[in-house]
Amino acid sequence: MSGREGGKKKPLKAPKKKDQDLDDDDKAHKQKLKEEAKALEAAKAKAAQRGPLVGGGIKKSGKK
Repeated sequence: MSGREGGKKKPLKAPKKKDQDLDDDDKAHKQKLKEEAKALEAAKAKAAQRGPLVGGGIKKSGKK
């Protein structure tokens, strides 16, 4: 064994994926997923503006 062969070998590159032909149902499904993701992001932004849900209140210690 030679000293130059030590260590990990580089993995072979994976072949590129070919573009798939999408029919109307697949396109509609992807569009629906994008719209749901946008709605979720908008809801997250709106909820972040309001602040935390829990208010002050009495904090109890662990001691009795």
